[in-house]
Amino acid sequence: MDRASFDWRNYDGILFDLDGVITPTAEIHEHAWGELFANYDYTEDDYLASIDGKPRYDGVRSFLATRGITLPDGSPADAPGVDTVCALGNQKNALFNYILERDGIAPYPGSQATLDLVADLGIASAIVSSSKNALPVLAAAGLAERFDVVIDGIVSADLGLAGKPAPDGYLLGAERIGTDPSRTVVVEDAVSGVAAGANGNFVVTIGVDRGAGEAALMEHGATFVVSDLADLLNGASS
Repeated sequence: MDRASFDWRNYDGILFDLDGVITPTAEIHEHAWGELFANYDYTEDDYLASIDGKPRYDGVRSFLATRGITLPDGSPADAPGVDTVCALGNQKNALFNYILERDGIAPYPGSQATLDLVADLGIASAIVSSSKNALPVLAAAGLAERFDVVIDGIVSADLGLAGKPAPDGYLLGAERIGTDPSRTVVVEDAVSGVAAGANGNFVVTIGVDRGAGEAALMEHGATFVVSDLADLLNGASS
């Protein structure tokens, strides 16, 4: 399977990651992470290597590990702060929501066109995101009514699902839209996300390169890589 032979019409379901695939929320997330870890010599490479695509607290742990720092986990109920993993994660979330409310968000044009095409074709779709902010982001992007199924960080936490690169969220997404992985496409921009698609034995895992790099996405399980979902629109509606 390569990009040239791909056609959305050949599949029963599409599972989209949100941040970096549908909306450029990765930019807001990275800004928030950068503010959170400003005193740790944080760089964009840290976001892509240690944080991108992972549940928030896992991202905190992963980044701190690169600096040889270990903190107690604390509790998700911890107030935003710097003393525990959860406090740091909650501080990052507060920063994210502030930036989202201040600046808003809009879908990538190619992603919006793809969502319109998938809807016109009657193909079932869902959002599968590690973020606990998926619903506010969808609302801010004008997509709150687009998806009947959203598997986000809140759903995953409530059900005890393992985060990406484990395939649990994607497998649940396929189950809830009534499709089998052998007939379902995963669309991801993070190396942990394409690995989740590969680990779930989904028939196609599309990597969208927003900075992770084609080689890294392919190495971790992408079937093929595009720079934008607009690359897959030619001829698909004919």
